[in-house]
Amino acid sequence: MTDLLSLYRTMVRIRAFEDAAERASQGGVQIWGQSAAADAEPALVKGPLHLSTGQEAVPAGVCAHLHARDLLTSTHRGHGHTLAKGADSTRMMCELFGRATGYNKGKGGSMHIADFSVGMLGANGVVTAGLPIAVGAAHALKLRGEAAIAVSFFGDGAINRGPFLEALNWAQVYQLPVLFVCEDNQISATTRSGPMTAGTRAASARAESMAIAATQVDGNDVLAVSEAAAQLIAGIRAGSGPRLLHAITYRHKGHVSVDPAHYRDPAEVAAALLTDPITRAREMLQAKGQGEAAAQVLAQAQAEIAAAVAAAKAAPHPPAHEAYEDIATTGQGVWA
Repeated sequence: MTDLLSLYRTMVRIRAFEDAAERASQGGVQIWGQSAAADAEPALVKGPLHLSTGQEAVPAGVCAHLHARDLLTSTHRGHGHTLAKGADSTRMMCELFGRATGYNKGKGGSMHIADFSVGMLGANGVVTAGLPIAVGAAHALKLRGEAAIAVSFFGDGAINRGPFLEALNWAQVYQLPVLFVCEDNQISATTRSGPMTAGTRAASARAESMAIAATQVDGNDVLAVSEAAAQLIAGIRAGSGPRLLHAITYRHKGHVSVDPAHYRDPAEVAAALLTDPITRAREMLQAKGQGEAAAQVLAQAQAEIAAAVAAAKAAPHPPAHEAYEDIATTGQGVWA
């Protein structure tokens, strides 16, 4: 079993990053019915972000069992996956701030961060798009005979889209080394997922209908996620084909960083906060006599992200002439 303190370290790094990114996106944003405060500073992040606050146990528990050579696809809510896979927090923050030292030279932003050096194939702004990409990557791994697997994170809203079933079918037909991870935060953007999703245990049941082994787990219990992921990943590495992990969790924030989420019942949010994965892990560490170590890990994470913010603030914006680089054209010259 993966060390709880290590899992906690990953979770608090993600939470610190998300909190800092949320603060950086607030000033000057006038959408979702909000107006900037009179004394608000200009936003350091130009536009809202999709945060994964409250879901940290899922990427922490899964990625603890991955190697750098393993491949991963993410979603529009991908900061946590990217950090857990080993990406650099400073380069990530620089990308959010639109700086030249970001992963995509400041031109991709939150939903397009990728780091192939650690197997992170990229976040993705299109719901469900990461699944077929992961399956294609897994097929390539199998054809090359490489000892690695692919993992695809996706939300519960994705299971009602065609590429979900297409990806699972493809993976099972060809017995590909891929783990599908459903982060079921119970809401699709601003709409409850339950009333618009037919059947119970939908992600697991649909996988099992294709003879893909599936495990449902409490996605706010990082040890439970880690144990389930370890078993599923071991089966995949042994050549037993694709697997699916269905993790039930909760997104503490609105759909985007400036969304007050008035469409949710405050009592529901308050109840969810009582099962916060970081609080639960910290309490377990304290019960094991590791409270001081947990406090040190938290302080280190907060210092790391504060340094990342400072570096991003100081980093240069990309020069204007780079606007025409890293883009596809029709071959008829640069865009006017």
